[in-house]
Amino acid sequence: MWQGVLCGLLAGAMWGMVFIVPELLTAFTPLELAVGRYTAYGAMAMVLLAPKLSGLAARLDRSDMTALVRHALAGNIVYYMLLALGVRLAGVAPTSLIIGVLPITVTLMGRKDAGAVPLRQLAMPLLIVGAGIACINADVFLHAQGAGGAPLRILAGVACAAGALLCWTWYAVDNARYLKTNPHFTSGEWSALYGLMSGTIALVIGAAAFALWHEDVTGPGAAATGRDWRLFWICNGLLALGASVIGNQLWNVASRKVPVTLSGQLILFETLFALLYGFLYRQAWPRPLEMAAIALLVLGVTWAVRAHAVPDALTPA
Repeated sequence: MWQGVLCGLLAGAMWGMVFIVPELLTAFTPLELAVGRYTAYGAMAMVLLAPKLSGLAARLDRSDMTALVRHALAGNIVYYMLLALGVRLAGVAPTSLIIGVLPITVTLMGRKDAGAVPLRQLAMPLLIVGAGIACINADVFLHAQGAGGAPLRILAGVACAAGALLCWTWYAVDNARYLKTNPHFTSGEWSALYGLMSGTIALVIGAAAFALWHEDVTGPGAAATGRDWRLFWICNGLLALGASVIGNQLWNVASRKVPVTLSGQLILFETLFALLYGFLYRQAWPRPLEMAAIALLVLGVTWAVRAHAVPDALTPA
């Protein structure tokens, strides 16, 4: 189980990067960001799968293909488009903190799975996590009052972040259940197949978008708006390698080794690393409420891990 916890922590470190890239590439739309990232991911997955692609294809059945399509859409493309749009409209902090509710939503969805700790034994850790999220949101609202801005724009960003939260909640639970009941692929093989499917879907979406709006992408106005395509592919290549190839494989390992209720708590590492990268990006120390939130989130996750480490805690209520 502790190997799963470590893999979940490292996956969170990789995933935290996805909140910063939309800030670096503001000249590009969320659709372009999603297509670029997952096209690069699909290309890397193809390289990884090339030596054994025919053998893996022979083992794929209809249920595997259906799972790959739904996971690629919910867990990758639609999720990241909504996340990027949330960052664009509401900012990094509100978006990362709304998605930080994942530990609670995943835990609630996975409460009836095998090995899940009864909710009464997770009540205090969940309350502590909720208090941490409340601290962060209080900080956001306090510092947003003097900044001005369009309320409707922020509300739209919050709605996009909530949509991303729903997408990833469903994906996390469905993926964990599928991996546990279908062990005929290793975590690495499933991650590579998942990336290949994501890349294929991204290429189809990208080709359709290019056919409809190619003037906006390649016309004379593209250079004037600061659309640095070299930076675009560098950032998306790093995301594809770190957050998608490495991060997803680490998460698949974690999903097989820990109960779904604990995997929900481990997702919190993504929020913590997103906050850390955000502090580094703005070159500022966390404010008091942010520090309190981080401390509460770490305490809540640690408590949840200890609850799962006690053998008696795994006995159904």
